[in-house]
Amino acid sequence: MAIGKTMSLTRVENPCFLMFLIIAQAIFILILYRGRTSVEFKHYFDQPKQLDYSVREDVYTNLSLYTHAPDKMTIRYCTPQSPIHVGPLTITFDTVPSERTIISKNPYVQSGGCYSPPHCLARYKIAVIVPYRNCEKQLHHFLYYIHPFLQRQQLNYCIYLIHQAGTGPFNRAKLLNIGVREALKDEDWDCLLLHDIDLIPENDYNYYICDDYYPKHMATAIDSLQSSLPHRFFFGGVIALTPEHYMKINGFPNTYWDRDGNDDIAERIQIVRMKIVRSVFGRYKKVDNGQASGTPEYSKRSASLHTRKTWKDDGMNSLDFKLLSKQQHPLYMNISVDIGVPPMLPPQGMKKQSHIL
Repeated sequence: MAIGKTMSLTRVENPCFLMFLIIAQAIFILILYRGRTSVEFKHYFDQPKQLDYSVREDVYTNLSLYTHAPDKMTIRYCTPQSPIHVGPLTITFDTVPSERTIISKNPYVQSGGCYSPPHCLARYKIAVIVPYRNCEKQLHHFLYYIHPFLQRQQLNYCIYLIHQAGTGPFNRAKLLNIGVREALKDEDWDCLLLHDIDLIPENDYNYYICDDYYPKHMATAIDSLQSSLPHRFFFGGVIALTPEHYMKINGFPNTYWDRDGNDDIAERIQIVRMKIVRSVFGRYKKVDNGQASGTPEYSKRSASLHTRKTWKDDGMNSLDFKLLSKQQHPLYMNISVDIGVPPMLPPQGMKKQSHIL
């Protein structure tokens, strides 16, 4: 007995063994702590590594099971995992749904495009911010799918459509800044979902919630990009940031006319010593309406020197625009704005000439 006790004490006092115990405990605590909001990360282990997208469900499947709680005084918080998840969803663009059809299929959506689960208390409050101009067909497809998609996840949300008035060059980045500012006037949102109008999520395990620590890239596999990223720094299409994340990087640049600013914001994230986390279920289908989309083409990553010089002065702290109207529509909040014109816009009809030195 004495010999056994001596060996046991020797093993515990061994520095390597103690270090192993400390590291194992630290990893265990970290996993538990981060598990608070990383519901999607848990699903990654619960589900098969390769989902079968040949078997899909309608986005409205079982949505009618969500009905008003019988007693509002004793209503409980929603379950961390939705009881009606199905995974891959059927997404088609054969016919354009009418506004009346979308309204009838989403009876719990309130004026302004807002929704709270009728059967439980939502754990997350989400503002979906969509830059927009003259894409009515895409808008109808987007609303038809995004409303039931978010309801399936038991979220409290509102959809903000940021409409650029006029005929000047489209400025997606500035519209997103405006959307964030206006949305935060209405509610203390947990998460800001910046969403291109022509991208439709194909899997309801792609949780539209923010990561506590880092900005999150949702659209990690877009069909028009051969379901891959154009480059490893790409951070566009659909992204999720907390208001704290957004203000920390000073938002998007306001000076990116006819450019999306995705590379710039990825650089800003790196500058402030954050990183990008990516959804493992971020598969999307792109709506093609046969004409130029409101979303610029995705480009390769540019040099970072410009961003490092300008990010502190070009963003939320330099935002300038004129609010024309803020109207509640049945399925969304429409915010119409005048964002001006580029400072050095060439006269109409003139083309930029390239000079070879």
